[in-house]
Amino acid sequence: MINELRSITTFVRTAELGNLSKAAEAQQISPQAASKALGQLEAYLGVRLFHRTTRSMSLTEEGQRFLEATQPSLLGLQQALQTVRQAREENAGPLRIVGPRTVLQPIIGPVLDEYCRLYPAVQPEIQLDDRVGNWVADRVDVGFRLGNAPEEGLIARRLFPLQLIICASPVYLRKHGVPRGLQDLGAHRCSAFRRSNDGRIAPWRVQVGEEVQERLVTPAFSTNDEEVELRAALSGTIMGQFAGSTAAPHIRTGRLIPLLLEHVCSDYSLYLYYGSRAAQPARVRRFIDLVIARLAEGQELVLGAEELQQAHARGMADLG
Repeated sequence: MINELRSITTFVRTAELGNLSKAAEAQQISPQAASKALGQLEAYLGVRLFHRTTRSMSLTEEGQRFLEATQPSLLGLQQALQTVRQAREENAGPLRIVGPRTVLQPIIGPVLDEYCRLYPAVQPEIQLDDRVGNWVADRVDVGFRLGNAPEEGLIARRLFPLQLIICASPVYLRKHGVPRGLQDLGAHRCSAFRRSNDGRIAPWRVQVGEEVQERLVTPAFSTNDEEVELRAALSGTIMGQFAGSTAAPHIRTGRLIPLLLEHVCSDYSLYLYYGSRAAQPARVRRFIDLVIARLAEGQELVLGAEELQQAHARGMADLG
């Protein structure tokens, strides 16, 4: 079987350099391989392309015509290859990112801001989508997902566990009291997140002993936007279950008080996923590296057991 690209390249290099050995050296192949490639091309075309003597090579009439036809195309192909190689190392061009609404702004937003300052020639294209889409068909460079690891065929990097924490503001707790157990939730104004993909109310996920259970709450408030839900909780309108990454800064400042700590659920994680790292453009590799550097282990976004206990105790003391 003839390797047409190699054979044509060998032919053009030989014509340009006037010597088969020099053509072989230019392509970093052996003289034997170059001679074989040229012989295969002549056999494939059914014509001789060179007059050969022991000391020189010169183009035949057919060889001259073939050179004039192939040389511009080969040059164009080489320029195209070089352009793609250079683009791979440039920090410029589109960067397609997909992730759920609850992640992109509070968690990934600061990393994106930093990345855009570092690489202003990159154009992020961000798709907020709570569903699990087709990574290949959607031409995604980098994705984020809450839950379990993504499907096979993708490289998944676990960033940090996603805590689900029941909490309320001091204003709410002074008015409605403090729940002592899950059985008390029915008497409280609970909020619930309404899924964008099917419009259904998402149950609260709670740790009960060694098991994770789903508890449907009767919502006094529901929305498909976590920012709206958070605002309602901070104002004292409702009690909610929030991702630790969302609640952490408000728990640390006392604006929210964590409740029912034995039921904090951490079975889901935030994953970063992408395709083969070996074939990625520089703009994608550098974004992945920055995400891992800033979010691995989620130091600022995960509340340890002791920190949660202290925040709860402070909140209860302030309530009197």
